[in-house]
Amino acid sequence: MISELVTEIKGVGAKAAEDLSLMHIHTIVDLIYYFPYRYDVYEIRPLSELIHEDKVTIEGRVLNDPSLTFFGRKKSRLSFTVEVEGVAIKAVMFNRAFAKKQIQAENIITLTGKWDAHRLQITVSNYKVGPAEDQEKINPIYSVKGDFTNIKLKKVIQKALTDYGTGIHEILPERYLQSYKIPNRKDALFTMHFPKDRVALKHARRRFTYEEFLLFQLKMQLLRKLKRESTQGNAQHYDPILVQEFIGSFPFSLTSAQEKSLNQILADLKSPYRMNRLLQGDVGSGKTAVAAISLYASITAGKQGALMVPTEILAEQHYQSLTELFGERAKIVLLTGSIKGKKRKEILAKVLNHEADIVVGTHALIQDEVIFNDLGFAIVDEQHRFGVEQRRILRDKGLNPDVLFMTATPIPRTLAITAFGDMDVSVIDEMPAGRKEIETLWAKENTFERILTFIEQRVAEGEQAYVVSPLIEESDKLDIQNAVDLFHQLQEYFPKEVKVGLMHGRLPAAEKDGVMKQFAANDLQVLVSTTVVEVGVNVPNATIMVIYDADRFGLSQLHQLRGRVGRGKKQSYCILISEPKGEVGKERMRIMTETTDGFELSEQDLKLRGPGDFFGKKQSGVPEFKVADMIHDYRALETARKDAQEIIEENLLENDEDYYPLRHYIENQFSFTDKLD
Repeated sequence: MISELVTEIKGVGAKAAEDLSLMHIHTIVDLIYYFPYRYDVYEIRPLSELIHEDKVTIEGRVLNDPSLTFFGRKKSRLSFTVEVEGVAIKAVMFNRAFAKKQIQAENIITLTGKWDAHRLQITVSNYKVGPAEDQEKINPIYSVKGDFTNIKLKKVIQKALTDYGTGIHEILPERYLQSYKIPNRKDALFTMHFPKDRVALKHARRRFTYEEFLLFQLKMQLLRKLKRESTQGNAQHYDPILVQEFIGSFPFSLTSAQEKSLNQILADLKSPYRMNRLLQGDVGSGKTAVAAISLYASITAGKQGALMVPTEILAEQHYQSLTELFGERAKIVLLTGSIKGKKRKEILAKVLNHEADIVVGTHALIQDEVIFNDLGFAIVDEQHRFGVEQRRILRDKGLNPDVLFMTATPIPRTLAITAFGDMDVSVIDEMPAGRKEIETLWAKENTFERILTFIEQRVAEGEQAYVVSPLIEESDKLDIQNAVDLFHQLQEYFPKEVKVGLMHGRLPAAEKDGVMKQFAANDLQVLVSTTVVEVGVNVPNATIMVIYDADRFGLSQLHQLRGRVGRGKKQSYCILISEPKGEVGKERMRIMTETTDGFELSEQDLKLRGPGDFFGKKQSGVPEFKVADMIHDYRALETARKDAQEIIEENLLENDEDYYPLRHYIENQFSFTDKLD
């Protein structure tokens, strides 16, 4: 049985088992699924096919005896010329002085190393005097620990596959193997460890990429199904005529993306299952309007609604905008930490007695003293700012209320599919008509004075500006402009009537709110800040966003910062001050000046930074795959998601015997008996 301990393999004793455990290999299954992290390919290919800076293997005739030079202590450089396909290639080896005696003119030699196509040069990592025929073409390289070497680990894996290979069973239905032209599980496993050639390895990798994605998507979608079916929702029979009248009262028309998202949310409200939906939309795409209509629908069904946001100032802004939108249609109250005493008691009584239809607030909404009469619909804005437990407490304030999460961080489709696989996802990917696009400019630091003159001119016209810096105080390690210095610098530069404020993460919450309120009221004209200004406060009068050392930020963060301006009728500007050293930094600046589409930027950010950085380390939500890569293999991810959806919707795991092996595998691998949040 392949589920037995590795000590069952002949030749694996206690010491070897201990070393294997350092690699998290305990059973025979763990061992045979311990894949190489890379493959050294020794395949000889024509010079015309070699790619610059790739690791390559060439075979040729040595034209001259090597020349050896020493530099520094025990450091040497050996160089010689090799004729390959009639072309003279320079070969360079470092710290291999002994090779001078082994390599002579007229030798046939096989060299592996980094290829420089511009200089026709190979920096050699491995060499062998003699032709390449007997060289292993593809050499798997494993991450090894303890006394294990690659050769030793390979021998143990080969023994395991030989002795226990009959225990490897196929889990995918035959139709998938044929449709996608992928090998069976046993053959693919052998190939991953002992590839015959590049083509076989490519297909084995395709097989496990698809398998990993399919299993993950099935897990996510089964979890979603279980969540839906384990909770009786509160099917809300809202009044569609009143809802349409409310939409008709808006001073603008909904975009088709808003309408689509709204229809999905309204369908959830009507359904007998509890809503568990994420609404994602770029800054300014009109999520608040969709949220307001959804809340109103719930009110017409006789329910109460709640909107929880991360900061007091954001709560106040939502309260004001909802009050304007609803007019006499709903009774809205605001509940934050700073509302105390008699006023707080009055609000709590209104919530309890259903004299309040909608409660807008911060974490204050999840205090024990807040008791709803009949909470039917809860919305969590900027959902990533709240923990799972906080979201659960809000949900428990009602009898299975529908829950909508909102985020203004455009999440790439590939990540949304994966990280939020247990949620339904609605996307508003279209901007309302008539919004002026923010002009984005990339400037060097020596133009800073011109930028300040520009700010001064706009402030004289009654407008306001943000100036964002990555650090609070000076750092010895990083030579980047810091917020405190910048604040003093701008105070000195601008005339007295231009009031400059400072905001950063180390300020107490009340002080931060105070500074932000001053800025929102135009008591401050220029706000110097770190990235704490990122989330959602609406200051329509702010038209300039200057970001210092912009290459220090990711694209999504830059886009979020840019979204702080452009909220009024006036033309807005985002100025990126940056002198990036590397290509990635320059590419970021170029992309920012070329597009204001958050979803396009998020896809680019994913390519430049990888998925781990996207959500931050604490809640990446991004699973670790052994073979699959969510960015490069996104087509396979899409295919696996569609297949998983079909399997769940048509209940194939229960009804089709071709799917029984997959069902048994999932039952053994994943436990769905855990508490469902």
